[in-house]
Amino acid sequence: MSRKIAGFLIILGVFMIFEWVNLGFNLADGHPTSFYVVHGILIAVNIILAIVLGIIGWRGLRGSSAGGSAGGSAGGTVGGSVRGRRGDAG
Repeated sequence: MSRKIAGFLIILGVFMIFEWVNLGFNLADGHPTSFYVVHGILIAVNIILAIVLGIIGWRGLRGSSAGGSAGGSAGGTVGGSVRGRRGDAG
């Protein structure tokens, strides 16, 4: 993952958390309970998504600074072991 994409994911996660928490505080009184339940679920799900995006971005940023060679070698190992199993079974 490039540093630009990793940085974008981190910024997007922070922005999503800010926006949805802000929405939660700005909900006006006077709505039925179902309105608050639905919006509470939306806020919770989007904050979880924002945290996941931030973690992916942070790991991508750390991985790109380390050289990024670990991701490529892990993919080759998985592919090689699958081919080996197919060859042994067939």
